[in-house]
Amino acid sequence: MIKEKDYFQDHMPGNVCFGCGRSNHDGLKISSYWEGDESVCIWESQEKYQGWKGILNGGILATLIDCHTMCTAMAAAYQAENRDLESQPVYRYATGTISVKYLKPTLNTKPIELRAKIKEIKGRKVVMSCIAKSDGAITAEAEVIAIRVFDSSKDEGSIFG
Repeated sequence: MIKEKDYFQDHMPGNVCFGCGRSNHDGLKISSYWEGDESVCIWESQEKYQGWKGILNGGILATLIDCHTMCTAMAAAYQAENRDLESQPVYRYATGTISVKYLKPTLNTKPIELRAKIKEIKGRKVVMSCIAKSDGAITAEAEVIAIRVFDSSKDEGSIFG
C-alpha cells in the first residue's frame, strides 16, 4: 500500500500565499515533501504562466523556488527539533535572501521538479540550495536564506488567523 505524501503546505492552515497557500484559490498551490535529505516539489504549470510560448515565466519560477524553500525551512526546523508538523510551537519563515541563476529555459509544458537541501540551520536562519528541473535538465539553481518571522511560543495568535 502506498502512503500519501506528507505535504508541508497541508500543515499551514489559513495560508493565503500566492505560491504555497492552500487558501489562495488563484495561487500556484505547490506541494512539498521530504525524500531522504531533500525536499521535493513536482508542479505542473498552465499556459497563463508562460513567459514566451512554451517557456515558464522566470518570475513564476523564482516564486516556486521561494515558496518551496520557505516551506522546507519550516519543515526542517520542526525536524531539527524532532517533532511533527502538527506540533507546537508553530513556526513560519520569510525570505531573507534569494539568488536564482537561470541556466536554460524551463519548459512550461512539462512538470517542473524542485529539489532543496538544507546547508545550515542556525537560530532563526535556514540556509538552503535548490535546483529546478524541466524535462530531466537542471534549468535553475538557487541559494536561499529563510528567516523565522513567526514563533507561536513568543507571539499571541496566528499570522494566518
